[in-house]
Amino acid sequence: MWLIAGLGNPGTKYALTRHNIGFMAIDYLLKSLNAPDSKTDFKGLVNKFRWEDQEIVTVKPQTFMNLSGDSVRPLMDFYKIPLENLIVVHDEIDIPFNSIRIQKNRGHGGHNGIRDIHGKMGSSDYIRLKLGVGRSTNPEIPVHEHVLQRFSDEEMTALPEFLNRSVDAIEAILRDGLSKASTKFNK
Repeated sequence: MWLIAGLGNPGTKYALTRHNIGFMAIDYLLKSLNAPDSKTDFKGLVNKFRWEDQEIVTVKPQTFMNLSGDSVRPLMDFYKIPLENLIVVHDEIDIPFNSIRIQKNRGHGGHNGIRDIHGKMGSSDYIRLKLGVGRSTNPEIPVHEHVLQRFSDEEMTALPEFLNRSVDAIEAILRDGLSKASTKFNK
């Protein structure tokens, strides 16, 4: 069994912001796999379904980004999912928009949602699917404001293809394993 957690903030105010790309990726994944409707549980929007030979649980924590572990940890415990079967999908400012990086056992890099999950899990030994949102081209805009801004019109045009590739990356991890998926997507 796998848990795939897409990070973001709840509410329409944050719906199309860079910080919510993890939520968007989960939405694309659920749609592409014809998954059942989400239910509210474990402080998140949760889906449970089978895909190929895998049992999958997805969650979009509704705790706000900085408390994402409050949703992820109880799900891991309830379903007895091993840490190596956790995939966290999140925004990453240190790689360009439209770029994907798959990594495991790394520091939080200042990302508060990841910092909280590290703390609640007591480890960083899980898979992260980093979706590049880039840094602001305006040095006057602090990082916390940049990630809470909506995508530009140009980015919005590219977003569907980017999110479809994120689904491909998740499927590659599930089907082929971390090493092969990393080789394919970490370019």
